[in-house]
Amino acid sequence: MNKIFKPKNSLYKLCISLLVLVAFSCKESNKKEAEDVSKEAETSSQPNIVVIYLDDLGYGDISANGATEINTPNIDNLANGGVRFTNGYATSATCTPSRYGLLTGVYPWRNKDAQILPGTAPLIISTEQQTVPKMLKKQGYTTGIVGKWHLGLGTGNVNWNERVSPGPNEVGFDYSYIMAATQDRVPTVYIKDGHVAGLDPNDPIEVDYANNYGNQPTGKDNPELTSMKWHHGHNNSIVNGIPRIGFMKGGEDAKWSDVDMADHFLEKAQAYVKNHKKEPFFLYYALQQPHVPRTPHPRFEGKSGMGPRGDVILEADWVIGEFMKTLEDEGILENTLIIFTSDNGPVLNDGYYDDAVEKLGKHTPAGGLRGGKYSLFDAGTHVPFITYWKGTIEPSVSDALVCQVDFLSSLASLTGSTEKTDDSAQIIDALLGKTKTGRTDLILEASQKTALRSGDWIMIPPYKGSAFNNQVKIELGVSESYQLYNIKGDSAQEHNVAESNPEKLKEMMATYQKLRGTDKVEIKELELK
Repeated sequence: MNKIFKPKNSLYKLCISLLVLVAFSCKESNKKEAEDVSKEAETSSQPNIVVIYLDDLGYGDISANGATEINTPNIDNLANGGVRFTNGYATSATCTPSRYGLLTGVYPWRNKDAQILPGTAPLIISTEQQTVPKMLKKQGYTTGIVGKWHLGLGTGNVNWNERVSPGPNEVGFDYSYIMAATQDRVPTVYIKDGHVAGLDPNDPIEVDYANNYGNQPTGKDNPELTSMKWHHGHNNSIVNGIPRIGFMKGGEDAKWSDVDMADHFLEKAQAYVKNHKKEPFFLYYALQQPHVPRTPHPRFEGKSGMGPRGDVILEADWVIGEFMKTLEDEGILENTLIIFTSDNGPVLNDGYYDDAVEKLGKHTPAGGLRGGKYSLFDAGTHVPFITYWKGTIEPSVSDALVCQVDFLSSLASLTGSTEKTDDSAQIIDALLGKTKTGRTDLILEASQKTALRSGDWIMIPPYKGSAFNNQVKIELGVSESYQLYNIKGDSAQEHNVAESNPEKLKEMMATYQKLRGTDKVEIKELELK
């Protein structure tokens, strides 16, 4: 008969202890694993944020806003799948100030240097200043910029052959791949994290906005060497057959190809997404279209029937479509908030003869609004504005008053930060389409002159100066008398009711003074170069 084995008491207790220890360890391990998964889920719940920023695109330049002579299907997909705002604003009617307001959450008229900058201007954002990318980095985001910068670089005496600093990397961006200023200004090179991309050290770059280098050809003196004719300004150094603003010498291997610029920036934006898809990221994707010089890739040349301006809008629409495909292919489209907008309103002839005026046809870039780029009238700052987040934002049209200066406080709220600025309103619910109530009042700017949008009303204080710019053929909104418009019933600002509605004017003046203050700002006549 087999005997049943009975372990000794001490051995039995040891076995039981080991089993308990293993069970406890497994429990703790499972608990830690669950916590890690929970933490990972919490991290992944931070949406990627992409700002797609166009340059000089008017409210009426996209078919989603009523354009009939041009078709922008990829932008329309964003509009039809997200919130299309009918009252979306840049802070300024020109590019540098608008970009300053978007990134800092501060009105650009508070910074006297926030004006159209030459390519040699020093950085106008303080490295101590709060910015959208700095705020998001604190929330665990990696941050990148691809495209146009135009906020200055360095401290005023840049050596382009060494690392250029401070720049985007010093104000919150982990990665930057930019053009320093604009496509029509030197230096005509790309800059990656402060270094000129592809620069041959044996062919150093020199840049000057006052003096030419020796007898280098210029657009003014050698028009026979140009493939694009200048209209006003834009007659200095010639690069790729295009006369530019400013003088540049050297850096031949580093000079960009204008017709390939859209593809080049797209590749960098796509690569950024692919490299950072496993972590929450913020990408500021600043396209160059439809700013001058308008240089569509041959694939788009002649496609719009409206000359190069129409062609580069089609090119920009295609680029956006390709970028959206990348988000989808990488499996992150449903966890990415897209904000699409423009830095200011439209302009046709902005320095070159390129048939923008002659081939405009029935197209209305301002979409029925008055004015355009450089103007205090509504078309200067009232721009296309769309938010899209697949599966989160319900498609709708909103008349909420929203502005790019609000991105800092609103995105902070979205990502769990409490940071904000006085000028940046927290309107994340409006941006996500959860409410049609946005901000109440907004100070708008054009060349340091300011106006007030309050509810459905716009008040423009009196200013001295030209009311019309003959070079670009745009009304500037300048008058020596007060102007008051109810744009709900008068979107074209045809009826100035300042005299007939003195009570409303008085109310608007009081609000304006409260928000704008009484500090005097040196206001200069608009000068285009």
